[in-house]
Amino acid sequence: MSEPTIAQKAPFEQELEAGTYWWCACGKSKNQPFCDGSHKGTDFEPVKFELAEKTKVWLCGCKHSSDRPFCDGSHKKI
Repeated sequence: MSEPTIAQKAPFEQELEAGTYWWCACGKSKNQPFCDGSHKGTDFEPVKFELAEKTKVWLCGCKHSSDRPFCDGSHKKI
């Protein structure tokens, strides 16, 4: 599999309402950290996640987290 594009070397802090979201795994979306379909034609697929209530989250910006879509600090090692 190819390497994702690093959107930023820090998490995206977001306060999100309850609902379903699609996190960009390829790093090419113009709507970071969310998918805009830019992965088409690549090895990547967006990651679906759901929130049951309004929540503050830190979504991975470097696209290398082992806890996708959430930041695990991997950006500190790249």
